[in-house]
Amino acid sequence: MIPYFAILLDIKMNINAIPGDWKKATVVPIYTGSVRLIGRNYRPFNQTSVVCKQMEHVIAGYLRQVWEMSGWLYKGQYGFRPGYSRESQVVTVCPDIADSLDETR
Repeated sequence: MIPYFAILLDIKMNINAIPGDWKKATVVPIYTGSVRLIGRNYRPFNQTSVVCKQMEHVIAGYLRQVWEMSGWLYKGQYGFRPGYSRESQVVTVCPDIADSLDETR
């Protein structure tokens, strides 16, 4: 299904026309806890069209490939990258912090 979305995106980008429905979003408040009368106890949730979400997925995947192949991302950048998790970042960073603390003593 993704290759078809990629072709559709290519066509739309070449004619400089993005359908209006793809640009619209409905924002719905999601309750997060505590007192319901306080506005900060809600977070916004955007509901966009399924096609728009798939297009975002195609574009993000393409950009991720370009960045990985070009070496644009810093090796310590762990956010939103396949094969990199918070746990692996902690395992990488903690020894560095411990070493720097030992050097200051």
